[in-house]
Amino acid sequence: MARVITSDCVSCGSCADSCPVNAIAQGDAQYEIDADSCIDCGVCEGSCPVGAIVEE
Repeated sequence: MARVITSDCVSCGSCADSCPVNAIAQGDAQYEIDADSCIDCGVCEGSCPVGAIVEE
């Protein structure tokens, strides 16, 4: 997986809504990317309004 969701996440859900393979879900403190499901397309990174998704 080349992307991670940082602590800047505001839990808005934009990334999860945009993920074509549903690899992002709400975790305990913020949204998290499931590395096994992620296809590394980068759509989530562009959909995050606060820039909380970055390349690992």
